[in-house]
Amino acid sequence: MHIGVVTDSLGHLALDDLLGTAAELGITRLEFGCGNWSSAPHVPLDALLESEPARRDFLATLNGHGLAISALNCSGNPLHPGEPGRRHRDVTSATLRLAGLLGVDRVVMMSGCPGGPGDANANWVTTAWPPETARVLEWQWDEAVIPYWRALAREAEASGVNRLCLELHGQQNVYNVASFRRLRDAIGPIVGVNFDPSHLFWMGADPLAAIPALGEAIYHVHAKDTRIDAGNAAVDGLIDVRPMDHVGARAWSYVTLGDGHDAAWWRRFCTALRGAGYDDVLSIEHEDLSLPPLEGVRRSVDLLKGVLSN
Repeated sequence: MHIGVVTDSLGHLALDDLLGTAAELGITRLEFGCGNWSSAPHVPLDALLESEPARRDFLATLNGHGLAISALNCSGNPLHPGEPGRRHRDVTSATLRLAGLLGVDRVVMMSGCPGGPGDANANWVTTAWPPETARVLEWQWDEAVIPYWRALAREAEASGVNRLCLELHGQQNVYNVASFRRLRDAIGPIVGVNFDPSHLFWMGADPLAAIPALGEAIYHVHAKDTRIDAGNAAVDGLIDVRPMDHVGARAWSYVTLGDGHDAAWWRRFCTALRGAGYDDVLSIEHEDLSLPPLEGVRRSVDLLKGVLSN
């Protein structure tokens, strides 16, 4: 497997510094944020779309450091009602076009989450009762999710992108194996998963059980960890709306690899991925508020090197 990084994890570094740091750490694959929930610190999306020489120089610079692109990332909510959704759809379309022009066939994103009829904000339905929740959910899928994704699949194929890698994430219509299967059954195999175990942990699933359930639908992987605070979770459960920086009060927090689950667990994780047919990039995503980004990425790289060497 290859060790990669989501470039937003080191978003404080200028592009040249990012590339030098990645090469020094032993990272070989980069996943570039292109907008939406990313500030896209390293990808001038419009400039690269408009200029073939700029794209050629960008790729040559990566190659000069021994680096390659694992995927482009445009995670956001393209189904948000109103203007926010339109902006996210525009960035998503632009990212697909750029991926094709760069020869990148994977784009990491999220399914999106619309509102209900007439809503001004996204409405993530997580219960089957009271009855109106089921009616809202069916409306979302029939009127928003499936029509958008059918069109997006055609757009991706026309751009030369054949793997749309969805994160299973809260506040999205696709957030677990069952909801992913619902979308894939409707759209086809262009839709796969960007498998991130950290989200499954806080939603109460077992990533090691989800991997074989997804099998060949795993198209890309994030290496990110979650620590569950057993005491806080026992009192309040895992549904937690406290701010992410209130670490001591929360039921769970994103942490550096090894601080939630040890190296033995990550070794089982890699074994499970290989058993499901995935032997590709592990893209580190640093969202640990307790460590500086470079230190967190370095520690994550060290853990993965140890895991992959055994």
